[in-house]
Amino acid sequence: MACMKLGSKQDAFQRKGQAWFCTTGLPSDIVVEVEDMSFHLHKFPLLSRSGVMEKLIAEASGAEEGCVVNLPDIPGGDKTFELVAKFCYGVKLELTAANVVYLRCAAERLEMTEEYGEGNLILQTENFLNQVVLRNWKDSLKALQSCDDVVPSAEDLNITRRCIESLSVKAGSDPNLFGWPMVEFGGPMQSPGGSVLWNGISTGARLKNASSDWWYEDISCLSFPLYQRLISAMESRGIKQEVLAGSLTSYAKKYLPGLNRHQSASESGNRLGPVGSGGLPSEEDQKLLLEELDKLLPMHKGLISTKILFGLLRTALILRASPSCISNLERRIGMQLDQASLEDLLMPNFSYTMETLYNVECIERILEHFLAMDQVTGGASPCSVDDGQSMGSPSLTPITMVAKLIDGYLAEVAPDINLKLPKFQSLAGAVPDYARPLDDGLYRAIDIYLKSHPWLADGDREQLCRLMDCQKLSMEACTHAAQNERLPLRTIVQVLFFEQLQLRTSIASCFLVSDNLDGSRQLRSGLMASHDGGWNTAVRENQVLKVGMDSMRMRVSELEKECTNMRQEIQKLGRVKGTSTWGNMSKKFGFKLKSQMCSAQEGSVSNQKLESGKSENTKEKNGRYKKRQLAPK
Repeated sequence: MACMKLGSKQDAFQRKGQAWFCTTGLPSDIVVEVEDMSFHLHKFPLLSRSGVMEKLIAEASGAEEGCVVNLPDIPGGDKTFELVAKFCYGVKLELTAANVVYLRCAAERLEMTEEYGEGNLILQTENFLNQVVLRNWKDSLKALQSCDDVVPSAEDLNITRRCIESLSVKAGSDPNLFGWPMVEFGGPMQSPGGSVLWNGISTGARLKNASSDWWYEDISCLSFPLYQRLISAMESRGIKQEVLAGSLTSYAKKYLPGLNRHQSASESGNRLGPVGSGGLPSEEDQKLLLEELDKLLPMHKGLISTKILFGLLRTALILRASPSCISNLERRIGMQLDQASLEDLLMPNFSYTMETLYNVECIERILEHFLAMDQVTGGASPCSVDDGQSMGSPSLTPITMVAKLIDGYLAEVAPDINLKLPKFQSLAGAVPDYARPLDDGLYRAIDIYLKSHPWLADGDREQLCRLMDCQKLSMEACTHAAQNERLPLRTIVQVLFFEQLQLRTSIASCFLVSDNLDGSRQLRSGLMASHDGGWNTAVRENQVLKVGMDSMRMRVSELEKECTNMRQEIQKLGRVKGTSTWGNMSKKFGFKLKSQMCSAQEGSVSNQKLESGKSENTKEKNGRYKKRQLAPK
């Protein structure tokens, strides 16, 4: 906590019982009475700092019994005036966030302005408030908390408003940008690199980033009027509704022990009102708080968990809260009933009559709110959804979940012998037919009710069994119902009839599927056989053609090489014998070379052996010709 030191003299005040004495060596000449405490002081230090004390001392100086001044309305009482007196004497004292509001209000009340001394108490406290306290989250919260004791004066000086504005701005900002609340709340010191320091040595550990709910616990120490004003200021600054709803939930958990089902009141240690008033709040205070919280809770789906809303409703029923508060909570729960669990619905009946073990009427009202909201938001109905699409329609998912939840609830409350048939029928019949894809859950609840109420007449049994549709029972449920002696005979006959009908439909569909599968297999086999034959033939022909073309390319390449070699040999011979010999040789071999090239280009794969034979004969002739030319003449 930040502080500011004032004064330089040693403390010269001593307390004796209900009186304070200033031991400066001079006898006191004035007595100031504040509440039950008497201050034996001197006139000059007081009137030199306070305009009010100057007037009061002038008025009381002529009295015979001495100068006695009574100050009954000093903000902060005798403890604050003690600090004011020390300031007037120049004694050392510290301004903190815990006492600055009291001193500021007392200084205003005593007119301690600059007119009566330079650096007077009003100026000192204002500077400390603006430059230190309001820039710090923790100090602003402490100052706002102390405003509860001096409400009129703090309001006149706008101290409460300034503290609320400071807190609302900081709550809507990212705490990691400014280093609070971790650093300002006395957290570990950080190095320039961001690691945690221990005795000035870097540990390498990093501080965790603060989440959006870091301030929930801090502001829960405020009294509800200040908390309400702070939440309103945060809302006006654009803080998200889900964040504010989380803060309201945290505040309710702290001051309403009924929300902590697994935590006793002695363990919670919560307080209602300003810090310092110990003990748990009374039932009347809890009731008033719950009714005020209901006005702040947002009427939006999903901002507050369904379990918390059920806890608030349960607490409201116990505390006998106003009907409007209970109705609003039921409406909020009805908006998100699909998010509830069966345990949430099992609320005991807290009425004096104790007709039933559980509050069935409350659940029925919640269900009505859900169905009304479902229709407003475009929920599915039997006219808008056909039988083929009702099972997979996304719009039916919430109402289907609620139908399953209500069927489970009916099964839980059915053993209650005090549960009348009309109440059971009313709750079971409130769920639309299209919301139940199967009536197995409803059948189970009806069977439990019949087992727990064996005295029901046959007419009542038949009327109760009309709630379920025998066509929407599974095979397992039909098998069980056909052997259930508690069901009326008419219902058993209907179950047997629809069971046989389902069996016939299933068998017929199986035969139809098998026939379709056989036909599709035959069709696919015929198509694949014909297609495979043509394909294989084409593949084989392509392979033969590819081999033939490769052989043809190789043969042509060999012939071109032979022609090149022969041409080189002929050029060599021509240089030796002259042009006449070259002409004869070209005429002699020209026709044969052309015929060989033509036969190589026009030949096929089947004539490869013949062409190879011709090439060998040509080589032999060329060899004999070379020998004759090279022989000596």
